[in-house]
Amino acid sequence: MTDFTNPLEIPSDILAMVYKEALQAFPAECCGWLTGSSGGQAVNAVRPADNDQASGGHPTASDRTSESAYVFNSADLMALNRSLDSDAPALIIYHSHPNGRAYLSDTDRTVATSPWGDGPAYPVQQLVVGINADRVVESALFGWDDDSGEFVELARYPGAQA
Repeated sequence: MTDFTNPLEIPSDILAMVYKEALQAFPAECCGWLTGSSGGQAVNAVRPADNDQASGGHPTASDRTSESAYVFNSADLMALNRSLDSDAPALIIYHSHPNGRAYLSDTDRTVATSPWGDGPAYPVQQLVVGINADRVVESALFGWDDDSGEFVELARYPGAQA
């Protein structure tokens, strides 16, 4: 299996774009993915997605609102899947937590893990941005660790003012 425990490089301008999107989406969660060169170790573009949680289509948390969960709509999900076979694949899926904390919740972990329990659902790392009404508090990057059979924190980044 691919080694997901080496944190991918997220340039500061890319992180700033994700932070801006998270602040604009507040109090809802934002979501999307970061792309880079196939086989590369850094991301170079942001691909925002629509948080379709209001439709109730979340696979494990359909009763939650867009303020406490996210789900890609079908068009974004197809684009994510198509990107994986391209020269600029999704390397990191991101979303925000409007409670100010950057952590991979139990629901996040369930959705990001293969339903067969044999690794990540997608060959990507996970970035979570903790925001509140005033600022980005922090963000953290997670990757799948084969040895422990779960997602582990790979890196933590400082927040930013609005």
